[in-house]
Amino acid sequence: MVEEQKERVNVLLLGIDQRVGEPGPWRTDTMMLVSVDPVTRSASLLSIPRDLWVTIPGYGEGRINTAHFIGDSRDYPGGGPALAKKTVWYALGIPVHYYVRINFTGFEQLIDAIGGLTIDVPKRIYDTRYPDENYGTMIIDIPAGLQPMDGVTALQYARSRHGNSDFDRMERQQAILLAARDKALSLDIPISRIPRMLELVGDSLSTDMPLDRIIAVAEIAKQIDRSNIRHGTIDGTMTTTVVTPQGAMVEVPNWDQVRRLVDELFPPPGVAAEPTVEIDIARLNTEGARIELRNGTLSTDLAQTVANELSDEGYMIVRYGNADRFDHERTLMTVHTQLDYTVRMLTERFDLDEADIRFDPRTDVDADIVIILGRDQVQ
Repeated sequence: MVEEQKERVNVLLLGIDQRVGEPGPWRTDTMMLVSVDPVTRSASLLSIPRDLWVTIPGYGEGRINTAHFIGDSRDYPGGGPALAKKTVWYALGIPVHYYVRINFTGFEQLIDAIGGLTIDVPKRIYDTRYPDENYGTMIIDIPAGLQPMDGVTALQYARSRHGNSDFDRMERQQAILLAARDKALSLDIPISRIPRMLELVGDSLSTDMPLDRIIAVAEIAKQIDRSNIRHGTIDGTMTTTVVTPQGAMVEVPNWDQVRRLVDELFPPPGVAAEPTVEIDIARLNTEGARIELRNGTLSTDLAQTVANELSDEGYMIVRYGNADRFDHERTLMTVHTQLDYTVRMLTERFDLDEADIRFDPRTDVDADIVIILGRDQVQ
């Protein structure tokens, strides 16, 4: 018996740029956060541009689509999907409960499994540089108007960068997802066929969502009216295109505008009496404090252990190592950049007294806060 889903569930959809025979790791070609609320019978979709410049927890700043690559290539616990989930949670302040990752082949198979789609194409897509399977390019031509699409054509429509770069792509990807939902509903595909469809795509799709939860969410999704599906994109009105010192073109977000969109798409189920973890992470991300940890005890690996814990909690650790001596009884914190919320959270976390905190305003350092761990942190 499948347990009824009673709480909102947020799922990160990851489309990876895996080609046939490639061993990986891979970057994400598509990132979309989907939320289903069983209480209000509503859903939300948020598309995230792959060039969005964010903090990747534990790894500094970078394009958001590199989080998955880093997670896989550096043996992050849970791999690329886990770090991608954490990065989105850290950036948007929205808890990401599960992920679904699919490659190009799996996408084509799922579209074909429901008999293809019909998409109302607002303007012709004529792309002379669409990437082919052999790392070259090809021409694709998709006319405007109602167009039947099989899996291959739907993938081309979703991936083509013809038009306004990544932002047009995201709108097309949402159109495909909604069209696929409508098609599945029109076919009245039984929920019991979900395991068979997952078997169909095999290794082309992976997820950390248990099968019973997938079925429960699918049951709710069938009951959601199209008018109760909100969708939006982090588009060019919310970002500034910047070229990094390394020559990469990225989209730097205006976080105030992004958060207004996030609040609109993902309204809280109620007013919390105390700040929740996701609110903490959002505020930490706004301040973006760079934290250095130093082990001031004889306890081996204390700095690394605490660095991992803080990173999991949403803090950005830029460095950890040993202090100049190892006889610190109390943990000490030196604040070079006044970041009120982060300082308050760290003060509470490490149970610091006023005497344990030193303010030393400086701009010639690469860490905003330096913490020397004392014996009071040894378990």
